[in-house]
Amino acid sequence: MAEHVIEIKHLKKSFGENPVLKDIDFSISKGETVSVIGSSGSGKSTMLRCINLLETPTGGEILFHGKNIQTELEVSKYRAKVVMVFQSFNLFNNLNVLQNCVIGQTTVLGRGKEEARKKAMEYLEKVGMTPYINAKPRQLSGGQKQRVAIARALAMDPEVILFDEPTSALDPEMVGEVLSVMKRLSESGMTMIVVTHEMAFARDVSDRVIFMNDGYICEQGAPEEVFGAPKREETKNFLSRFLNQ
Repeated sequence: MAEHVIEIKHLKKSFGENPVLKDIDFSISKGETVSVIGSSGSGKSTMLRCINLLETPTGGEILFHGKNIQTELEVSKYRAKVVMVFQSFNLFNNLNVLQNCVIGQTTVLGRGKEEARKKAMEYLEKVGMTPYINAKPRQLSGGQKQRVAIARALAMDPEVILFDEPTSALDPEMVGEVLSVMKRLSESGMTMIVVTHEMAFARDVSDRVIFMNDGYICEQGAPEEVFGAPKREETKNFLSRFLNQ
């Protein structure tokens, strides 16, 4: 039995009177790529933000290697192990590409400048961004910014990467370059939770697909089950809208 890296038990999240996550249960094993799909407003991004403690859960618990992330772990150390790649890149505009990939390592992990630089270069090379190490974010395309954001995440030596709709802010021609980096990461055994509208990625790259609807996990399973033979009416309706575009 594969080891569960993250376990989510009865997770709930409300904003005021508005419940966004109603009762979420699932776990992710080491090396697994899980794609989370569903309509806007179904709670996908809120769930991801709870896993990274950018939002505080209203109820339930999230365990990382069996420890409660709110009561038993130090947030900054936990976030260095479970890193997030955002829709809007979240790069520091005043720093160049290389500095963006070094700063987290030196401030959070306490790495020396030289080691951090070496690590940053290694991952920038992996995502094809070494020619741009002196460029500022404003000089880059959206796809290039997202590849830098992925390199920055990898330089932290994380155990899990959370992707929050990493391609939704990109022009269509940039989407492929980011998805191919993510596909290679998945193949290398990185543990990934990917909230995405890219159905082909969810179908072809994931080990498991979770379909969320109205704050619940409506259906989950292997991609061929969820896409090929969905059991729930809500899943069928959602997929038919997407696959007939």
